[in-house]
Amino acid sequence: MADALSVIPANVLRNLSDKLYEKRKNAALEVEGIVKQLAAAGDHDKISAVIDLLTSEYTYSPQANHRKGGLIGLAAATVGLTSEAAQHLEQIVPPVLHSFSDQDSRVRYYACEALYNIAKVVRGDFIVFFNQIFDALCKLSADSDANVQSAAHLLDRLVKDIVTESDQFSIEEFIPLLRERMNVLNPYVRQFLVGWITVLDSVPDIDMLGFLPDFLDGLFNMLSDSSHEIRQQADSALSEFLQEIKNSPSVDYGRMAEILVQRAASSDEFTRLTAITWINEFVKLGGDQLVPYYADILGAILPCISDKEEKIRVVARETNEELRAIKADPAEGFDVGAILSIARRQLSSEWDATRIEALHWISALLNRHRAEVLNFLDDIFDTLLKVLSDASDEVVLLVLDVHACIAKDPQHFRQLVVFLMHNFRMDNSLLEKRGALIIRRLCVLLDAERVYRELSKILEGEADMDFASIMVQALNLILLTSSELAELRDLLKQSLVNAAGRDLFLSLYASWCHSPMAIISLCLLVQMYQHASGVIQSLVEEDINVKFLVQLDKLIRLLETPIFAYLRLQLLEPGRYTWLLKALYGLLMLLPQVCPHDMPAPFRQQSAAFKILRTRLKTVPSYSFSGDHQVKRTSSGNPYSQILHHSPSGSQISEDGDVAGQELGNPNSQNGINFTSKLQQFEQVQRQHRIHTRELAHLRNTSTSTSSLKEVQRSEETRRPTSSSSTSTVEVNRMPSRSSRKGPGQLQL
Repeated sequence: MADALSVIPANVLRNLSDKLYEKRKNAALEVEGIVKQLAAAGDHDKISAVIDLLTSEYTYSPQANHRKGGLIGLAAATVGLTSEAAQHLEQIVPPVLHSFSDQDSRVRYYACEALYNIAKVVRGDFIVFFNQIFDALCKLSADSDANVQSAAHLLDRLVKDIVTESDQFSIEEFIPLLRERMNVLNPYVRQFLVGWITVLDSVPDIDMLGFLPDFLDGLFNMLSDSSHEIRQQADSALSEFLQEIKNSPSVDYGRMAEILVQRAASSDEFTRLTAITWINEFVKLGGDQLVPYYADILGAILPCISDKEEKIRVVARETNEELRAIKADPAEGFDVGAILSIARRQLSSEWDATRIEALHWISALLNRHRAEVLNFLDDIFDTLLKVLSDASDEVVLLVLDVHACIAKDPQHFRQLVVFLMHNFRMDNSLLEKRGALIIRRLCVLLDAERVYRELSKILEGEADMDFASIMVQALNLILLTSSELAELRDLLKQSLVNAAGRDLFLSLYASWCHSPMAIISLCLLVQMYQHASGVIQSLVEEDINVKFLVQLDKLIRLLETPIFAYLRLQLLEPGRYTWLLKALYGLLMLLPQVCPHDMPAPFRQQSAAFKILRTRLKTVPSYSFSGDHQVKRTSSGNPYSQILHHSPSGSQISEDGDVAGQELGNPNSQNGINFTSKLQQFEQVQRQHRIHTRELAHLRNTSTSTSSLKEVQRSEETRRPTSSSSTSTVEVNRMPSRSSRKGPGQLQL
């Protein structure tokens, strides 16, 4: 200290702390001259003493003017040292950096000015303090004082120039500092950081691309900044890096892929678009590096396929196709289970397009890695079954394709049909809304005969009688109306002449017994008219209820469709097809001619069916057209006479010798089919249905009676004071008793 006081005049020291800038400036010039003389004399001890004096007595002084003077004095001393300043930087720079956080904005301004002048002198030697200077400038870029910000920007530009021309800059030491600052939200700081990233990336000797994963997330975070200028700068920097990635032979795709996946789910559209664009390029360029990240990438792509922004949807679809086209091998790290997990999760998406692509992925994996997918079948099977209830027909058709692919193996086929039947049983709406679509599609994909045989086998042992009846009715309607089942119908029509048709008929018969109308329809389809007539004759009062009549109405209308055209043409030969006439007249007799207006709507509709069938039967000629083109009159002009005078032993054989009915030979057996035992089987199943119906009716009546009794008891308690009210109560109590005695065979409408 004494050495410094001896070389610096007292008036200079006094003026250095003056409140007037001009006096402080002149005093600093004096200090510069003194230091220059000392440097020329090589007296560095006294130079150190002068710097210590300026630091301790001025820059750390509690007086603002002293601190200002100390800063300008340190800058002047550095200028005086010129080329020899480097050896004193450890003394000069720290107090200047300390002043950057001064409470007085003017002191902060002079600190920027001082460091600017110091940097101009020392240039490259300045780099050793780069991290501290960068940290200080980062804070000053968001300073509350505009003058300080302006001075900091000037200093920042000079530091950038020095760094770009220096070979001593350490990017490895700088990156942790940059990464720490990237999540700052202040717009000025963000602008400052993007500026530095861009500058450093432009330096050929600095490999910013190698450290991109360290600050990539921060750049993406800036894409959603409220400032258009910052968004533009961040986008420009990202575009430049993406171009470098395309041209670089070595890139760490893995770490960056993790960041991109997260950013693809951003709420900001521009961020999502940029992220999905990067993912698209990575899928094209990444190769084997990205194999472990395929599941995460797929998890980012699938939601974007349904994005509200069209540009994002287009890029996401392209990326999805690129990714699916890659032939990855589980042996190379391709995780089939992870991909399936992502696809399964996306099946719950609210967007159709995403669910569709998820199913495409499951289908693609089944085709390429069937064994691996089947190992995870338990994890995805329930979800795939739930998708059968999807609101989109396209989704349902696709998931059926997946199910069909899984069901190629016999054990999985059985599992599929069992689970499907279980879902139909538990969810009535699934059967109503999607049942026909599901069954028809499976028949196309898995062979109609195989599907129907398996369904019939399950229904044969079905404990829920009501469900069995409903399911058989649905399967029967599909069988009779679907174009996909035309070959199955043709096979059934051969039941009386070949073994394949017979076996199929017998496999369906047992389950079809759950529905009288289904059995009658099946018999009419396979031209077993005598058996159909026998089934009709076996029906009792309990069987003919509203549900039965509704099904009968559907059958009558189906008889007028092209599927039963052969049956209607057979009516031209009433003499040969007397059992057909008897069956149709039997159906006509079951239909009510006149329906009271108080009947339920489904029942009232039967009058139309009666008119349709009666009109058709009126067109039956009273003569037959024989094979030799001669007209043969029947014994009576009344078609009834053909039934009344029918001989059970008469045959019904077509011109080419094929059996047209089952009366040839033994009328109770044909082509190995014992119709007597089949009729008994039908009657037995129907008895089970009647018992089940009675039990349900009894339970309902018991519940109703109990509720009514409680109501009467409550009413009796409120009316107990008067005798007349008691009499009324007794009368009310009798009414449920009379209604509860209604016979089980009565029709409940």
